[in-house]
Amino acid sequence: MSSTITIRIPRELKEKMKKIPERWSEEIRRFIEDRVKRLELINIIEEVESRAEKRRLKVDSTSLIREDRER
Repeated sequence: MSSTITIRIPRELKEKMKKIPERWSEEIRRFIEDRVKRLELINIIEEVESRAEKRRLKVDSTSLIREDRER
């Protein structure tokens, strides 16, 4: 099943597109699919980073190293 979307572009651009033999609907569909995939990946990465931030230990490593050396 599919849906239709409508976009408004400048008339000049539409005239230029007519002069170029390209399947514009396919080209635009591919662009949108790629863009959605990238944005989904960005969202996943941000979610993983926020979860990782919560798990990080907030300890000063220099004090741990000093303690270890003193032993």
